[in-house]
Amino acid sequence: MNAPTSSKRIAMACAMAISCGWLSLGTPGAWAQNSPEEVRRQLEALGENIQQAQSRLEGTRDSRDEAQRALREVETQLAKTQQRLTSLQREQDQLDQEVAELKQQRQTLEEERRQQRAALATQLNALYRLGPTPQLKLLLNQTDPARLDRLQQYLNHLNQARQQRLDDLAKLEDQLDKTQSALQSHQKRLNSLASELAERRKTLAAQRSKREAILSKYKQRYANQQAKLAALNDNREDAEQLLDQMRDRLERLDQAPPSTDIEQTQGELPWPVQGDILASYGNGSGVDRNGIVIGAEAGTPVTAVHAGRVVFANWMRGFGNLVIIDHGDKIMTLYAHLQRFDVRVGAHVERGTTIAAVGDSGGRESPALYFAVRENGDPIDPSSWIARR
Repeated sequence: MNAPTSSKRIAMACAMAISCGWLSLGTPGAWAQNSPEEVRRQLEALGENIQQAQSRLEGTRDSRDEAQRALREVETQLAKTQQRLTSLQREQDQLDQEVAELKQQRQTLEEERRQQRAALATQLNALYRLGPTPQLKLLLNQTDPARLDRLQQYLNHLNQARQQRLDDLAKLEDQLDKTQSALQSHQKRLNSLASELAERRKTLAAQRSKREAILSKYKQRYANQQAKLAALNDNREDAEQLLDQMRDRLERLDQAPPSTDIEQTQGELPWPVQGDILASYGNGSGVDRNGIVIGAEAGTPVTAVHAGRVVFANWMRGFGNLVIIDHGDKIMTLYAHLQRFDVRVGAHVERGTTIAAVGDSGGRESPALYFAVRENGDPIDPSSWIARR
């Protein structure tokens, strides 16, 4: 008896997942009454269900999927490590800027304190020349009451100015103490960040080495190029089935996002990342065939081409780390082979929002971005949507 085809295996696994509750479809229309936070939780649950379905599918495959499972695990770990590294680096950069500002503030305060002390010294010197009892001397040495009154007013003003200088100096000293305390706190945090960054970089290097070993082992399983292409086609077929499951689930949730008028921008959408097209629509291998592949350096920011809602941000077979944005009007855009995620499921993004970074997940040998557009779940040529260069 012949083994079931990939499509049949997937259909069987998905049917089993639904019957067992792994892909529970929920009540149509339920989302219409739910809060944004509840929508986000249900979308996260959808992603988890897709991952469970994917694991079930892998369980029906041969030993090649052991490498796929290992690849998924290490690339998921890599994305989390890279995301943490990016977060730490941003915090460090912010603290560096704040430390520089605090040092400048302290320098300004110290100069102001120096000026206040010099002015106070001048005032004290003037009072010293009047002697220990200036009011008595004024009374005894002056016969003109008007002149005496003017001199008394001058003396009062001098005393008030002296007191103001003393008050200002006290405030400056307090500000300097707070600035110094903030600097010490910032420096302590910077030292902690430097330590964690070093550890994360070690972890990242170890995970990258593990990934390379998995890819090397995976390649050895192919007797020839034809076998490799067959495996890539299997990946594409699996991915398409999983994407169909996602589309069906989203439709059953019965809360389509509002229209973003994306159809009016056809042919004018910005590129998600700048780079050369490595594979055009219909010419890529595996899952890349249904979109375009844009070459770019690892870590390059990937931006949303239009406003919409993130409905998926997870690892998927063939795609690696994948973000899917629903723009309404049954139009979705896909961004794959990502290094890390900068958005979470349920988030609303605007045109130009950074959503991820270019990577090589999904088993790619070099960094690149896979970008695709789908209408009613069917892939269409993205080149007809993005602006000409």
